Amino acid sequence: MNPIYRNILGVAVLTLAATFSTAPAWAEKAPGTQAADPVATTVARQEIEYLRRLYARATDLIGTNTPENIAEGRAIYHRIFTADAEITVTMHGEEMFRRQGPDQWVEVVMEALGSFDATQHLIGTQLVTVDSLPADGVGGQASMSSYLQAWHDNDDVVDIVLGTYYDNLRFTPGVGWQIYRMNLDQVTREVRQR
Repeated sequence: MNPIYRNILGVAVLTLAATFSTAPAWAEKAPGTQAADPVATTVARQEIEYLRRLYARATDLIGTNTPENIAEGRAIYHRIFTADAEITVTMHGEEMFRRQGPDQWVEVVMEALGSFDATQHLIGTQLVTVDSLPADGVGGQASMSSYLQAWHDNDDVVDIVLGTYYDNLRFTPGVGWQIYRMNLDQVTREVRQR
């Protein structure tokens, strides 16, 4: 191996080893509490972030308005939300409505997206705070914010919604991380006539 490449590889390995030998600042807990395991925190963050991506997929499936896709979207909602999840939508700090549980949210999505031919929910910047990791399979708590760009289209209009999802999550044994409180804060909405 070329000595230059060997030196670069050696520096990379040492940097990686140093990264995991101490907890990075983002993995530390609040002052006065025990620092989280950085590897377990990273895994939890990835699992939590993926819930919002699954949510986007489920919402687009439900938006197709076909029985099989609605059933698939509903099943995903049941995976990512707790049975008693509190779900709200706000705009400029005012609550527009509130629902409870994944099935009530499926009904909202069907009503909101049923008139469109196509939808696409794009998840942008995601920030996760792991308050506590599960100990012995229980007890994990976290929060997440995720940017949203949603496009809804039919022959007459293109409806664009920008917003942020704010989620509170907990770890459920046998299931994993789930959202027990979700607020969609709509920042703006634009309807373009065709």
